[in-house]
Amino acid sequence: MIQSLLLVALGGAAGSVARFLLVAGAGRLVAGWPVGTLLVNVAGSFAIGVLFVVLTQRAQMAPLLVAGFLGGFTTFSAFSLDTLKLWEGGQAMQAAAYVAASVILSLAAVALGAALARSIPA
Repeated sequence: MIQSLLLVALGGAAGSVARFLLVAGAGRLVAGWPVGTLLVNVAGSFAIGVLFVVLTQRAQMAPLLVAGFLGGFTTFSAFSLDTLKLWEGGQAMQAAAYVAASVILSLAAVALGAALARSIPA
């Protein structure tokens, strides 16, 4: 277990640095969009799709690459993979509901968190 935790920590550090560099390098390039974050989410989702298939043969690398690197790089990839598993498992309605709930609840949570933080005197 200690080895897995160390692999997750190492991968997470590398993924966080990669995310920071990509987001900082991309800036806001298209119509004010946060293109760096978009690129991170798309690249992370692509990578987790590849690793989901490849790592079925090499599960010992999953802590470093999936939970670690991609966890630090973007958790959106985990959301994408969870949705794909539901879809491929024949649960299209559950996949759609999961996507809708994730987006709506996350947007509501960030708005609530920001409103709460703004209401607290400095």
